[in-house]
Amino acid sequence: MTTPSPALPATVRDRVRSLASGELPAYVYDLPALRTHLAEVRAALPGRVELYYAAKANPEPEILGALRPYVDGYEVSSGGELAHVAKAVPGAPLAFGGPGKTPAEIVRALETGVQRFHVESVYELHMLASLAARHVPERRIAVLARFNLPVDDGSLDGSSLAMGGRPTPFGLDPDRAGEVVALLTDGSYPHLELRGVHAHLASGLAAPEQLAVSEAIVTWAAALAARHRVPLSEVTIGGGMAVDYAAPERRFDWAAYGAGLARLAAAHPGLTLRIEPGRALTAYCGWYATEVLDVKRSHGEEFAVVRGGTHHLRTPATKGHDQPCTVVPSEAPWPHPWPRAAAEGGQVTVTGQLCTPKDVLARAVPAPGLRAGDRMVFGVAGAYAWNISHHDFLMHPRPGFHFLGGGEAGSGGEG
Repeated sequence: MTTPSPALPATVRDRVRSLASGELPAYVYDLPALRTHLAEVRAALPGRVELYYAAKANPEPEILGALRPYVDGYEVSSGGELAHVAKAVPGAPLAFGGPGKTPAEIVRALETGVQRFHVESVYELHMLASLAARHVPERRIAVLARFNLPVDDGSLDGSSLAMGGRPTPFGLDPDRAGEVVALLTDGSYPHLELRGVHAHLASGLAAPEQLAVSEAIVTWAAALAARHRVPLSEVTIGGGMAVDYAAPERRFDWAAYGAGLARLAAAHPGLTLRIEPGRALTAYCGWYATEVLDVKRSHGEEFAVVRGGTHHLRTPATKGHDQPCTVVPSEAPWPHPWPRAAAEGGQVTVTGQLCTPKDVLARAVPAPGLRAGDRMVFGVAGAYAWNISHHDFLMHPRPGFHFLGGGEAGSGGEG
């Protein structure tokens, strides 16, 4: 059975009720809730741990701006993200990651003043060195070599998405560590400076597993520095903190993770640790609101067809889960002369408007009496939702966007 969303904030419910039918579907973002959550996360982290936001999780300018007082910078993974984030939060420190960087993207990053480059291959290292010498010869560029490190203690077993610890296109093979260190320290590339190590190995980890992975990364980096007698000042241990869509009230234990990072930082006093979470920072502040168009029965099962669908909110299709949701009954009288479609049983499967059986937002939703014209609000929709969706399939209208508690900038605007 689909888990109901956490209690719908009154401000979100009021905004959903206030929208005309033609203004749905819509995303509603609760910026005060986002700020409260970020303040709690920031307070849980020790002073020598920097917090960068992975902009890929949700790059809406209002979200990026709301995060700015609480984060040390932003991680971007393409030239498009780089330009977008630099415009939305001008002057904020940026780290440029991601495999397959093009020469044009690297040049743009150099000219923008990106402060950290996460280098993912020896080829990329050669390219960065050549472009830096040509375009910014007066600067030394800080490099964090990203490695795909093995983790043998089982801490990645619960990961919902693994980027390391197994063959993947992400990062450098550890076997090439000596070659990379030599290129960055023997004078081959004087425009580059080896600042540290980056490793983002998995997503969807709870605090104990996340801490075990963090310890493994830092231990490996410290051993690398000792083996090659080179100073390292930074280790980025990635993000991937779990968000549980089946039990949204069960959140990542930032207090326990922060305490573990404090112990890790104390054991390595010369290192600055950096984390790059995305989903776990913004997921809980976003809601996707829509309207029931029809309720029908098919082969003994009831379906509610809503405006929009997975072309707006692809998260449940991508991760294979049911999106937690809440019914907001319509208070308006039924305006049509024909009978109002309504659920006869206790549960419905909620689908969108697309011509595919994969357009399912949630199954076994407890919604007795659900009627056409009622509204449904899907929670935990503040990350990897609109921005990863296949917007133009069937060319339905795009949703509206509403930002509560942020001066209402962009409220109701098209995405």
